Amino acid sequence: MDLTFKSDVFGTETLKLADTEELIVRGGRDKFPLLVKAFAGIKQIGVIGWGSQGPAQAQNLRDSLADTAIRVKIGLRPGSSSLAAAREAGFNEEAGTLGEMHQVIRESEMVLLLISDSAQAEHYQEVFDNLKPGATLGLSHGFLLGYLESIGKYFPKNVNVIGVCPKGMGPSVRRLYVQGKQVNGAGINCSFAVEQDIDGKATDQALGWAVAVGAPYIFKTTLGHEFRSDIFGERGILLGAVHGIVEMLYRRYVMEEGRDEKQAFIDSVETITGPISKTISHRGIRAVYEQLDGPGREIFERAYTHAYKPAFDILLEIYDEVSSCNEIRSVIMAGQRNARFPMGTIDGTRMWQVGEKVRAERQDNIAIHPFTAGIYCATMMAQIDLLIEKGHCLSEVANESVIEAVDSLNPYMHHKGVAFMVDNCSTTARLGSRKWAPRFDYNLNQQALVDYDAGKPANPALLNEFKTHKIHEALAACANLRPSVDIAFI
Repeated sequence: MDLTFKSDVFGTETLKLADTEELIVRGGRDKFPLLVKAFAGIKQIGVIGWGSQGPAQAQNLRDSLADTAIRVKIGLRPGSSSLAAAREAGFNEEAGTLGEMHQVIRESEMVLLLISDSAQAEHYQEVFDNLKPGATLGLSHGFLLGYLESIGKYFPKNVNVIGVCPKGMGPSVRRLYVQGKQVNGAGINCSFAVEQDIDGKATDQALGWAVAVGAPYIFKTTLGHEFRSDIFGERGILLGAVHGIVEMLYRRYVMEEGRDEKQAFIDSVETITGPISKTISHRGIRAVYEQLDGPGREIFERAYTHAYKPAFDILLEIYDEVSSCNEIRSVIMAGQRNARFPMGTIDGTRMWQVGEKVRAERQDNIAIHPFTAGIYCATMMAQIDLLIEKGHCLSEVANESVIEAVDSLNPYMHHKGVAFMVDNCSTTARLGSRKWAPRFDYNLNQQALVDYDAGKPANPALLNEFKTHKIHEALAACANLRPSVDIAFI
C-alpha cells in the first residue's frame, strides 16, 4: 500500500513507526484557518444521518467552520425520529441547516454519508443519483465499498470519493473535541482515504475534513483496508473480544475460584478498563507485564501464551469473513431481522448488576490482575499480528487494535458497563459484538483455560516475540502525538 500523498494546504511530516515510515498530517485548532482553502469551491457540506458519527461530526464541523461562509447542513428522512435531536443540537430549518436528505444531497458540494451501513446498502443508488456532478462523497467507513464489491458495482465516475474514519465511536469524537477546546490537537485520530479523485482536490478535502472534526493526527489508508480493519477490529479486541473475555473471566473467578462477586468483577472488568487501559494508553502494552512482580509475571506468561492461539484462531476467522464480504452480508441480513426483532440488552445479567454496585463504590487503587492481563494482552497482540500479516500499515494496526480500545471504547465500559460501550457504537459494531463475543468466551474457555489449569508451561518463543515486538516502538511514537486530554465522563 502506497502511504505517500501530497497536500497543497497542510504540512506533512514523516512518522517513524518501528521499521516503517509513514507520511502524516498533524491536526489541531491552529490548522482551522486553513480549512477554507482545503474546502475551496465548497459552499455547503451536507451531513446525511444522525447515528453514532453524524451528531459528533456535524457539530465539530460546524464549530470548526464557524468563522467561514461554509454551511454545514443535516439531511434526514421526513418524519425521522432524529429531527428533534438535530434541532436540540442547534440545526434547524429556519437557519437552513436542517432539511430532507435527498434535497441536502442535491444542493451540497460535499456530502458526508453517515447513515447506518445497512441503510447505505439499501439506499446507495438514490444517493448516487442525487449527487451533483463533480461533488465529493465522503464516507466514515469503507462498508459501502465492501458492499459494492460484493455485488459487482462501483461509485459513480463523476464524483470524488473520500474517506475520513475516526478511530473511535461518535460520542468520543464529540466529547474529546469539546473537552479539548482549550487544548490544541485534542480529539480522536483519523485515517483518510482517497478512493476516486476527479479534480485533484480530494486529498485536501479529506485532510480538511479530518482536521475539522478534531483529529490529533491523520494517516493514510485505503477504503478497502479500512473496512477490513474496522469491521474486523470491532468484532475483535475493540468490542467483541473484550466483552467475551470479561464474561469468561468473571464466570471463572466466581464459579471455579469461589471469589466474592464484587472482587470477581474488579479482577475481570475493572482491571481491564482501569489500570490495564491506563497503562497501555500512556506507556504501552509491554508496560503492563513489566510492572508485575515475579509471581505475577509467571501467571501472566502462562495465561498469555495459552490464550494467544485460541484468540488468533477466532480473529483469523473474523478477518476472512470480513474480507470475503460474508460479514457485510451478515450485517445486512441482521439489519432486516432487527426490523422485526430489535437487539436486546446485554447488561442485565447478574455480572453487570454487580458491576453497578462496584462502580458506585469504586476506588482508584485497583491493582492489575496478572491472569486477566495475560488473556487480554494476548488477544490484543494476536489482533496486531494478524493485521500486520494482512498488510495493514502500522498506524492502522496501532489505532484499530490499541489506541481506539484504551482511549475511546474501554472508558465507556468503565463508566457504565458493556452496553454503554457497545450500544454507543454503530449498528454494524453492535451486531458484530453480539455475534462474536460468545465465540471468544467459548474458545478461550475451551482451550486457554484448559491448558492453564493442566499446568502447561509458558511458551518461551511466544513470550520473546511479545517482549521484542515492533508494536511497542510504534506505540511509543504514536504516544508523542497523543493529546494531553483523556476522555472524561460526568
